[in-house]
Amino acid sequence: MSYSATFKDHLAHPRNAGELPEATAVAEQTNPVCGDRLRLSLVVHNGRIEVARYLAYGCPPTLVCGSVLTELITGKTTTEAKQLTRADLLNAIGGLPSRKHHAAALAIEALNAALR
Repeated sequence: MSYSATFKDHLAHPRNAGELPEATAVAEQTNPVCGDRLRLSLVVHNGRIEVARYLAYGCPPTLVCGSVLTELITGKTTTEAKQLTRADLLNAIGGLPSRKHHAAALAIEALNAALR
């Protein structure tokens, strides 16, 4: 499977990367097998995600999943964001090889941890 145009665009031009000092919710998850890490920072106001930023360390799919995730959740209510699944993220990216699905799982785990 080759990577999608969306994947390549987010890899070349990541969205919402960086720290968020004023974050109201932060979570960092690590994949114990490969060592990939994703830190997600959110500003949540009145139950809506106003700003999302991420820092990712690891394979390119992990970086892309962080970028796409922040675009998907910005502006959503926390209830809407909690319903986002790994499959939703994979679809938004245009798919990933099965051996790289762990990147989407890591991003969703970070989201769920931040929203707890």
